[in-house]
Amino acid sequence: MTPGIQRDLIPSAEAHHLIGTLNAMKNKLLNAAEQWQLLDENGHVPATPSYPTLLQHAVDAQDLSRDVLRLTADFARSPHRTTRAGSTVLRHLGVAATMSSHAAPHFSETAECALALPRSANPTDQHYLTNRMVIDHASARAFLRRTSESLRDAAKELDDHLGFQRFLAPLTRQEGPPLPPPPTPGGRCR
Repeated sequence: MTPGIQRDLIPSAEAHHLIGTLNAMKNKLLNAAEQWQLLDENGHVPATPSYPTLLQHAVDAQDLSRDVLRLTADFARSPHRTTRAGSTVLRHLGVAATMSSHAAPHFSETAECALALPRSANPTDQHYLTNRMVIDHASARAFLRRTSESLRDAAKELDDHLGFQRFLAPLTRQEGPPLPPPPTPGGRCR
Protein backbone atom coordinates (compact mmCIF):
# COMPACT_ATOMS: atom_id res chain seq x y z
CA MET A 1 0.00 0.00 0.00
CA THR A 2 1.34 3.42 -0.83
CA PRO A 3 2.27 5.68 2.08
CA GLY A 4 -0.27 8.29 0.90
CA ILE A 5 -3.14 5.84 1.18
CA GLN A 6 -1.94 4.64 4.59
CA ARG A 7 -1.83 8.23 5.86
CA ASP A 8 -5.41 8.70 4.66
CA LEU A 9 -6.74 5.75 6.67
CA ILE A 10 -8.20 6.08 10.15
CA PRO A 11 -7.10 3.05 12.20
CA SER A 12 -9.87 0.49 12.34
CA ALA A 13 -9.95 0.26 16.15
CA GLU A 14 -10.25 4.04 16.50
CA ALA A 15 -12.97 4.21 13.86
CA HIS A 16 -14.96 1.43 15.58
CA HIS A 17 -14.62 3.16 18.95
CA LEU A 18 -15.76 6.49 17.50
CA ILE A 19 -18.72 4.85 15.73
CA GLY A 20 -19.80 3.35 19.06
CA THR A 21 -19.52 6.71 20.78
CA LEU A 22 -21.43 8.48 17.99
CA ASN A 23 -24.21 5.90 18.03
CA ALA A 24 -24.56 6.10 21.82
CA MET A 25 -24.78 9.91 21.67
CA LYS A 26 -27.20 9.77 18.75
CA ASN A 27 -29.48 7.45 20.73
CA LYS A 28 -29.36 9.70 23.82
CA LEU A 29 -30.36 12.70 21.73
CA LEU A 30 -33.19 10.83 19.99
CA ASN A 31 -34.49 9.50 23.29
CA ALA A 32 -34.45 12.99 24.76
CA ALA A 33 -36.29 14.43 21.76
CA GLU A 34 -38.95 11.73 22.08
CA GLN A 35 -39.31 11.71 25.87
CA TRP A 36 -39.17 15.40 26.70
CA GLN A 37 -42.77 16.35 26.06
CA LEU A 38 -44.58 19.60 26.70
CA LEU A 39 -48.02 18.64 25.45
CA ASP A 40 -50.31 16.22 27.28
CA GLU A 41 -51.76 13.05 25.75
CA ASN A 42 -54.52 15.13 24.09
CA GLY A 43 -51.99 17.43 22.41
CA HIS A 44 -52.67 20.40 24.69
CA VAL A 45 -50.39 22.48 26.87
CA PRO A 46 -51.11 21.62 30.51
CA ALA A 47 -52.93 24.32 32.47
CA THR A 48 -49.92 24.61 34.77
CA PRO A 49 -46.77 23.49 32.94
CA SER A 50 -44.04 22.38 35.32
CA TYR A 51 -41.30 24.99 35.42
CA PRO A 52 -38.80 22.64 37.17
CA THR A 53 -39.40 19.90 34.59
CA LEU A 54 -38.99 22.28 31.67
CA LEU A 55 -35.91 23.83 33.23
CA GLN A 56 -34.50 20.31 33.68
CA HIS A 57 -34.94 19.80 29.92
CA ALA A 58 -32.68 22.81 29.41
CA VAL A 59 -30.11 21.50 31.90
CA ASP A 60 -30.06 18.05 30.31
CA ALA A 61 -29.88 19.53 26.79
CA GLN A 62 -26.91 21.61 27.92
CA ASP A 63 -25.19 18.45 29.20
CA LEU A 64 -25.84 16.67 25.90
CA SER A 65 -24.51 19.65 23.99
CA ARG A 66 -21.37 19.74 26.14
CA ASP A 67 -20.75 16.07 25.27
CA VAL A 68 -21.19 16.75 21.55
CA LEU A 69 -18.93 19.80 21.72
CA ARG A 70 -16.26 17.86 23.63
CA LEU A 71 -16.36 14.99 21.11
CA THR A 72 -16.12 17.47 18.23
CA ALA A 73 -13.19 19.29 19.83
CA ASP A 74 -11.37 16.03 20.52
CA PHE A 75 -11.80 14.89 16.93
CA ALA A 76 -10.75 18.33 15.65
CA ARG A 77 -7.46 17.93 17.56
CA SER A 78 -6.84 14.42 16.20
CA PRO A 79 -4.55 13.84 13.22
CA HIS A 80 -7.45 12.08 11.46
CA ARG A 81 -9.29 15.35 10.84
CA THR A 82 -7.07 15.98 7.81
CA THR A 83 -7.93 12.74 6.01
CA ARG A 84 -10.66 12.67 3.39
CA ALA A 85 -13.02 10.71 5.64
CA GLY A 86 -11.91 12.65 8.71
CA SER A 87 -12.70 16.03 7.19
CA THR A 88 -16.20 14.81 6.30
CA VAL A 89 -16.68 13.42 9.81
CA LEU A 90 -15.51 16.73 11.26
CA ARG A 91 -17.97 18.63 9.07
CA HIS A 92 -20.84 16.46 10.39
CA LEU A 93 -19.59 16.89 13.96
CA GLY A 94 -19.41 20.66 13.45
CA VAL A 95 -23.06 20.73 12.40
CA ALA A 96 -23.95 18.52 15.37
CA ALA A 97 -22.12 20.88 17.74
CA THR A 98 -23.97 23.88 16.37
CA MET A 99 -27.38 22.21 16.39
CA SER A 100 -26.94 20.86 19.92
CA SER A 101 -25.98 24.29 21.25
CA HIS A 102 -29.32 25.72 20.05
CA ALA A 103 -31.51 23.25 21.97
CA ALA A 104 -30.85 24.38 25.56
CA PRO A 105 -31.77 28.06 25.01
CA HIS A 106 -35.09 27.05 23.44
CA PHE A 107 -35.85 24.77 26.38
CA SER A 108 -34.94 27.67 28.71
CA GLU A 109 -37.32 29.96 26.85
CA THR A 110 -40.05 27.36 27.25
CA ALA A 111 -39.43 27.21 30.99
CA GLU A 112 -39.44 31.00 31.24
CA CYS A 113 -42.84 31.16 29.55
CA ALA A 114 -44.16 28.46 31.89
CA LEU A 115 -43.05 30.59 34.84
CA ALA A 116 -44.76 33.69 33.43
CA LEU A 117 -47.99 31.96 32.40
CA PRO A 118 -49.71 31.78 35.85
CA ARG A 119 -48.90 35.44 36.53
CA SER A 120 -50.55 36.61 33.32
CA ALA A 121 -54.18 37.63 33.80
CA ASN A 122 -54.75 38.80 30.23
CA PRO A 123 -56.11 35.99 27.97
CA THR A 124 -54.22 37.42 24.98
CA ASP A 125 -50.94 37.27 26.91
CA GLN A 126 -51.70 33.73 28.07
CA HIS A 127 -52.42 32.68 24.49
CA TYR A 128 -49.17 34.29 23.31
CA LEU A 129 -47.14 32.64 26.08
CA THR A 130 -48.73 29.25 25.42
CA ASN A 131 -48.00 29.46 21.69
CA ARG A 132 -44.45 30.61 22.34
CA MET A 133 -43.91 27.69 24.72
CA VAL A 134 -45.10 25.19 22.11
CA ILE A 135 -42.91 26.70 19.40
CA ASP A 136 -39.80 26.95 21.60
CA HIS A 137 -40.17 23.41 22.94
CA ALA A 138 -40.78 21.98 19.47
CA SER A 139 -37.78 23.90 18.12
CA ALA A 140 -35.55 22.58 20.91
CA ARG A 141 -36.63 19.01 20.22
CA ALA A 142 -36.02 19.56 16.49
CA PHE A 143 -32.47 20.73 17.25
CA LEU A 144 -31.90 17.53 19.24
CA ARG A 145 -33.15 15.45 16.30
CA ARG A 146 -30.98 17.36 13.83
CA THR A 147 -27.99 16.85 16.10
CA SER A 148 -28.64 13.12 16.16
CA GLU A 149 -28.92 13.08 12.36
CA SER A 150 -25.52 14.74 12.04
CA LEU A 151 -24.00 12.23 14.44
CA ARG A 152 -25.62 9.43 12.43
CA ASP A 153 -24.09 10.86 9.25
CA ALA A 154 -20.64 11.04 10.88
CA ALA A 155 -20.94 7.40 11.98
CA LYS A 156 -22.03 6.39 8.48
CA GLU A 157 -19.01 8.14 6.99
CA LEU A 158 -16.74 6.21 9.34
CA ASP A 159 -18.53 2.97 8.53
CA ASP A 160 -18.05 3.64 4.81
CA HIS A 161 -14.39 4.34 5.53
CA LEU A 162 -14.09 0.96 7.27
CA GLY A 163 -15.72 -0.64 4.22
CA PHE A 164 -13.06 0.99 2.06
CA GLN A 165 -10.38 -0.43 4.35
CA ARG A 166 -11.90 -3.90 4.06
CA PHE A 167 -11.86 -3.49 0.28
CA LEU A 168 -8.19 -2.48 0.36
CA ALA A 169 -7.10 -5.27 2.72
CA PRO A 170 -6.83 -8.04 0.07
CA LEU A 171 -5.08 -5.67 -2.30
CA THR A 172 -2.46 -4.70 0.26
CA ARG A 173 -1.69 -8.32 1.02
CA GLN A 174 -0.77 -8.79 -2.66
CA GLU A 175 1.71 -5.93 -2.46
CA GLY A 176 3.55 -7.45 0.52
CA PRO A 177 6.39 -9.95 0.41
CA PRO A 178 5.66 -13.11 -1.55
CA LEU A 179 3.97 -15.90 0.36
CA PRO A 180 5.92 -19.13 0.88
CA PRO A 181 5.01 -21.85 -1.59
CA PRO A 182 2.33 -24.29 -0.44
CA PRO A 183 3.53 -27.67 0.85
CA THR A 184 3.92 -30.35 -1.78
CA PRO A 185 1.26 -33.03 -1.79
CA GLY A 186 3.73 -35.92 -1.63
CA GLY A 187 5.49 -34.78 1.53
CA ARG A 188 5.74 -37.03 4.58
CA CYS A 189 3.73 -36.41 7.70
CA ARG A 190 5.13 -37.49 11.04
